[in-house]
Amino acid sequence: MTWLHWLAAGLAGATGVVHLYLYWVQEFIPFLLAGLGFLAAVSLLVVGVNRRLLYAVGIPFTAMQIVVWLVQGMPDFVLGVADKTVQVALIVVLAYLFVAERRANRAHGQAVVSASPVAVEATGR
Repeated sequence: MTWLHWLAAGLAGATGVVHLYLYWVQEFIPFLLAGLGFLAAVSLLVVGVNRRLLYAVGIPFTAMQIVVWLVQGMPDFVLGVADKTVQVALIVVLAYLFVAERRANRAHGQAVVSASPVAVEATGR
């Protein structure tokens, strides 16, 4: 894992802990589910389970948390602003990782294709 993966894990872990704290204080089940979702994603990221899928699911999941908070009238304003700042940063990091890994996979795929026996035969090299 790179430092960006660890940053994403830290951001997701932080917002997960905030949601579990809010569940503990308010006993509101969606907070429990969101907190467990973020912490499960951190675990999956660390063990290397299809990271691009995690990014693709994590971006809308995190964005949904922001939208729901706004629609609910921004309760727990100070904690909410801090948590949503973390979530915006998480979305940016996940989007960057998604695009960077996609580009790396494409570049790797092109290198493999150009070095394949069929490509060598076709180019005469």
